[in-house]
Order: sequence, then C-alpha cells, then structure tokens
Amino acid sequence: MENPFSHAPDRREYVYLDNAATTPLDGRVAAAMLPYLQRAGEVPLGNPSSLHRSGAVASEAIELARERVAALVGAAPERIVFTSGGTEADNLALFGLARSAPEGKRHLVVSQVEHAAVRESVRALEREGFAATWIGTDACGLVDPEEVRDALRDDTALCALMWANNEIGTVQDVAAVAAICAERGVPFHTDAVQAAGRERIDVSEVPATTLALSAHKLYGPPGAGALYVREGAHLAPLAFGGGQESGLRSGTENVPALAGFGVAARLASEELEARSEHERALRDALIAGATAVEGVRLNGHPARRLTNNVHLTVPGAESESLVLMLDALGFAVGQGSACSSSGHKASPVLEALGQGPEEAFCALRVTVGKDNTEEEVEAFLKAFRECVERLRELAPAGYGAGYGAGRG
Repeated sequence: MENPFSHAPDRREYVYLDNAATTPLDGRVAAAMLPYLQRAGEVPLGNPSSLHRSGAVASEAIELARERVAALVGAAPERIVFTSGGTEADNLALFGLARSAPEGKRHLVVSQVEHAAVRESVRALEREGFAATWIGTDACGLVDPEEVRDALRDDTALCALMWANNEIGTVQDVAAVAAICAERGVPFHTDAVQAAGRERIDVSEVPATTLALSAHKLYGPPGAGALYVREGAHLAPLAFGGGQESGLRSGTENVPALAGFGVAARLASEELEARSEHERALRDALIAGATAVEGVRLNGHPARRLTNNVHLTVPGAESESLVLMLDALGFAVGQGSACSSSGHKASPVLEALGQGPEEAFCALRVTVGKDNTEEEVEAFLKAFRECVERLRELAPAGYGAGYGAGRG
C-alpha cells in the first residue's frame, strides 16, 4: 500500500505539543539546579536540617525557592509548603482539611471536573464516611457559583474547585466561589497546577484556603510541588517524621528540584504576559485550523480557557490511533487527560459535559508552550488533516462512532 504520508515534509525535529502533560525543562532552570546536583559552591550539598555550612547552603536554597514560589501567587513565603508535586499538594489539602475539620463536619462540595488527584481523594474520604455533593457544569465545563452556594451546608468541611481544567482548559470563576466559601466559613481548595504561569493568581484577592502548584507545568523539574496554606487554616499532615515544612510534610527536601522550582516560578511571573500572548496566538491558529476540518469541534469554553489549550472532538478518528499516527510524523499531542489516559476509560470531565463514550474516545488535546512556533503549528495542522482523513477512510461507514454528533 502506498504510504499516504509520503509527500509529508521531512521532519528531523520532534514538535512537542503536549505541554499540559508536562513542560520541557527550561535551560535556565537546569543551570540553576546544576550546582545542587554537584557541589553547592565551595562545600558539598548537605541536609537542609543540618547545622553545618553544607546544611545551611541547602536550607538557604530552599528558602529562596519558597520566596519565589510564594511571589508567583501573591503569598507570604511562610505560607508555602513544598511537596513532591501537584498530586501530593492536592492530597494534602483534601485529606488535611477534611480530617482536621471540627466534629460533625463531614460534608464535602466538589466539582465533577476536578483532576483525579482531587476526585480520587474525595472518593477515598467518602469511604471514610464523608458525604460529597458533586457539582456539575454547563456544556462548556463551567461551574455556576450559585450552585456551589446552594450546595454548602452547616456541616460542610471543605469545597474544592480547580482554577483551570487540565483536559479542556476551561477557566473557572474561582474568585466568586472562594468568596462564597469565605462568607460561609467553609475552607476552599483550588488546584491551580495548570493555571499558574498562564493566569494571574493572587491569594490576597482570591481567598482560597489552600492552592496547589506543580513545578513541571512551569518548565521546572518533575518531583517538586507546593501547597499554599492560608494563615489560620488547620491541616492534618499525611507524612510523619522529622517535622519539615512546618510539620505538614516531613522528609528531607529535594533541594535541586526545589531550587529549579524557584527559578521556574520567578521566570513564569516575569514572563507571564509575553508567554500568554504568544501562546494565545498559537492556540487560536490551532483552533481555527483544526475546526475547519469537517466535524471537528472544540471542547471547553470558547473564551474562558487557558491560553495554550486546544481540546478537540475528532469524530471518525479514535484518539489513540490519532496520537500514534501524529507521533510517527513527529508531533507529540495528548490523548485526553495525560493523568488518566492509561486506564482507557471515558473521561469523567467529558462525561460531565454531557458527552458519551463514543465522543470521549475521539478526543484530542493539543497544548502549546512558550517555545513553539507558528511554523510548527502550520506543519501540525497539515499533518492533522492528513491523519484524520486517513483514519476516516479506514473507519466504518459514516466516519465511525461519534461522527454524527458533530455534523450540522
């Protein structure tokens, strides 16, 4: 059989378009980490809890990182607790707030479109005897703050709503929900892992009780995250030991990763406007080009969305096949949520939007980053059209399951 892509341009470089899953390590971040992977200046890197010079150097690196991460979200440095990543930060917030709630408060309010780190924490708390009210969304993935208000009860221990969705990119009205919770005296957690570095975040304006961050979504290293904890909030720890991180996260800190996290946070803050403008232009070009293909439609809110996120339903092109075909042509894109795609289950986020399994298995997530170019987007769109056409030729009549839902 003739290769349907024989006329495609020779692609010696691999184009990475899966920045919602993880971002490439920024060279400036890597350079900042290197001394802490070898020697921290004149002395070997020590344990940050040690009293000698080597320990002091490590401790100073962590506190500088804490200042930089805090500045990214408008917080005081002492309100930042370092973790191993966004998942641990979400877990610490959910379990920490719920288990330390006053006696009799056993009710949780959470959106149906949360990241699995929040969603599965709530499921586990339900097994411990907590009751949860799951708030739905409109067809664009937006939660109505008034529905949250109506769901809060006298026995509500916490409410959770993510700042921006990791799959479809919809940005929630977190400020309104946080204010409602503050009025009712209900602790409020938001997962800001995808939003940080793309949306302006200031906890002095948004009264979140806790807020989760992750370094590897900011061109920093994996294995480093943070939880902002508002002054006066009470959390039960998940890890016990030496009492590091104000007793909320015991264990020797990952100094090189946290040093990198700090630099990544500083750069994200300094370059936020320029990065967002660049990403938005590439995102809009991708949306226009991809939705010009017959039947392809955009998921998530058309305007209230992350600057880098393009989430598509591609009827007649099963997403796993499309991802692999594009990869063979030199383009890395995501199949739904990178954190749940291995389970081969319909996305709970798309189900919350009212989409069925047939549509969910035809979903593709393309997320640009600060280093992508217009030329890469143009080349991707050409390959995308070719792949969709080829897969539809191989699909059953009518372009396969889900196509009819996309036709006018």
